Parts: sequence; C-alpha cells; structure tokens
Amino acid sequence: MKLNYSLIFLSFFVSSFLFSQGKSTDSDLVAKAKKIHNSVITIDTHDDINIKNFTKNKNYTQDLNTQVNIPKMKKGGLDVSWFVVYSHQGELNETGYENAYKNAIKSFEAFHRLCEVYAPNEIELALTSKDVKRIHASGKKVAMIGVENGYPIGMDLKKIEEFHNLGARYMSLAHQGHSQLSDSNTGEKDNVWLHNGLSDLGKEAVKEMNRLGIMIDISHPSKQAFIDMIQLSKTPLIASHSSARALCNHSRDLDDEQLLLLKKNGGVVQTVAFAGYVNIDKNNAYRGAQNKVLNDVASKNNFQILGWTERQKLDDTELDLYNNKLDQIKKEASSLLKEAAIKFPPVDVADFVDHIDYMVNLIGINHVGISSDFDGGGGIKGWNDASETFNVTLELVKRGYTKKEIAKLWGLNLLRVLDDVQKYAKSNN
Repeated sequence: MKLNYSLIFLSFFVSSFLFSQGKSTDSDLVAKAKKIHNSVITIDTHDDINIKNFTKNKNYTQDLNTQVNIPKMKKGGLDVSWFVVYSHQGELNETGYENAYKNAIKSFEAFHRLCEVYAPNEIELALTSKDVKRIHASGKKVAMIGVENGYPIGMDLKKIEEFHNLGARYMSLAHQGHSQLSDSNTGEKDNVWLHNGLSDLGKEAVKEMNRLGIMIDISHPSKQAFIDMIQLSKTPLIASHSSARALCNHSRDLDDEQLLLLKKNGGVVQTVAFAGYVNIDKNNAYRGAQNKVLNDVASKNNFQILGWTERQKLDDTELDLYNNKLDQIKKEASSLLKEAAIKFPPVDVADFVDHIDYMVNLIGINHVGISSDFDGGGGIKGWNDASETFNVTLELVKRGYTKKEIAKLWGLNLLRVLDDVQKYAKSNN
C-alpha cells in the first residue's frame, strides 16, 4: 500500500496544533482566574478557632496544624477571615450562661491579642466595610468577628452590646440544641421544640441586634425561628455558613422557601464548604471508607483515633503528640487511603460550586456568598484549608462567572448587607 506522507504530515500538524491550543486554553484559564482572584476581596465568613492557638509562643503568625492561619491565608489569597466566638450549648441556667460567657470573652480577647499584640503588621480587626477595604489596600490580612450561638448572653440582652463593642458584627441565636433565645435546626431529629421558633427573649434580641448594627445569622436556628427573624428584623439577614437543601437534604441547609424569603429580605447565604452539607451521601461513603482504613492501621499500632470533641479536651503537649502520631498513621496508610478514595471519591470544589450555581439561579447573584467552616469540620477536596482558596475562584471562572460576579460572591454581597445593617442602626439611634 502506498502511503500519502503529505496527508500524514498534515494530520500530525493539525493534531499537534489542537493539542497545543488545548494546553494554552487551560493555561489562559488559570491565568485569568489568578488575575481575578488577586483583584477581588475574598471573604470567608466562618472560621472556628481554638484559643490554645492564640498565645505568645503559638499563634496564627505560624503555619500551625490549623486550616486557617496567616501563612495559609497569604498562600491561598484569602483576604478576610471571620473568626468565630463559639460557645457549646449547655444547660439553660445561670451556671451554664456564666461558663459560656467566660468562654466567649476569652475568644474575643484571643482575637484582639492576635491583631494588636502578635501580628499588628500582618492582620487587623475590621468593624465596617470601609475598614475591610482600607486594611486590604494596605496589604494586611483582615480579621472580623462573628458569634456562633447567642447562648453566652444568658438572660441579659445588655451583653449583646458588650459583644458589639468587642467587635462582633454577626450573631446567631442557637447552635446544636435549643437555646434560651431560639430553637435549633437539631429539633428536626425528634420534632421536639422548646419555643416553636424564637422565644420572647429571642425576639427582643433581634430588635437589639437591629439597634446595634449586628447582622443576624440564621445558619443554625430552626426554620420557624428563621421565619420569625425574617418577619421581625428591620434589616437583611445572613446565613454565615449554609448551602442548598435541594442538593443536600440536611437540616443545616436552606430549602427553596427559605432561600426565596432571604432574597426578598435582601440578605445573603454564604455557601459552606462542609462536605456533609454539600453531598451527604458522597461524604458518608468517602468517610466510611477512609475511617475503616485509618482505624485498621491505627489498631495495628495500638493507637486510638479521637473525635473533634475529644481532641478539644487535650492540652497542647497531648495534642501535639496526638497529631504527630496521627500523621504517622496517615503516612503508613497513604496507599490504602488513595485506593479507597478512587472507589469512594471525596466531596470536592465542583460539588461545592454546584450549590453556588443552584442558589444563584434561584435567588440571584446578589444574594450568594462563600464560607468554609474551617477548623470546625469544614473542608473539601480542593479547598481543604485557606492555602487552597484560589481553587474556588478557578472553578467559578471555569463555569463562566465574570470578575464582577465573582467579586460579589467572594465578598461584596456580604459587605453590602453589613452596610445596610449598620446604616439602619445609625439612622435609628
């Protein structure tokens, strides 16, 4: 058979050209995403902390074994972190309230130490959108403060103003369990409710937050409490870390009715990169396979893997020893873990952005934002800590979002709500 070398050469040339064009397109996409990522203000509205990491010798100026710290923020281009004053839901009595209040004050003090003592040239506390823009322009990272669970205010609404004076700019009224202020989403498990929404004190708390200029966070309260807050509040609300229930049937996510009410209210939902709230079935399969491998390897090494609550009880020395041993276990199990992840893949950035897409299509680009819940259980493949923040922007660019739209998602929507809330407070005081 006679070969047509001219045709073969032409075919090779065309194939090479198309291949090079494909590579160039990928490279151009990354370059475009980097340019956008570096030009917008990236805000993560929910990052938990452990006050053990806010000491003179151990703090966020170091690249600690945490999902958020200043080195990781710099590496990933995360500009603003909302650090959370979190209080575990305890008994509804004076002892419980007092213990939670003391814990809250310690968290506030930790944030101020970081910004004012340990790293004043690297990070600064912001109280307004103008602060955010000024600090960002200076080249420093930005810290903001949210309160997760109003439980520590006890029965004294004056503590809300104290928290505001310490820097709090959003607060939720419940967490895992009903508080004195509001029912929690956890009531869905047994259909047992304490207030059937907000308590009378919770309703007064809404008015007080409106008066002070604190954004009301509806991420953990029950649906009826959410409806009560929508009806009572004179300002827009936020969900500091929730996703779309239509895509993941978890009570921590918002259903379409809630999302549409939030749009009408002028608020914003901060899509959360918490695997169990993004795709619960996929996450359960992945976690089950990973845990089996780790527990098998740990058992062979006479090591017990602890849960998050158990780890929080360890002192610094114990935690360091535990983490070092766990790292060894993970290293020994790495090949088996990879095999398990092929069969049962983890929730990833694409799954996460599916929620952004869904909510943007339902309620519009002006009412959707981004959060991680880092160091509180959050993290997905591709955005497992602050150093990987760029990957979210890259996925948004891949899906055709414009720079203007990405700027809104990453922070302008949230800052617009903060402005609205603070403007109302100023004009009514």
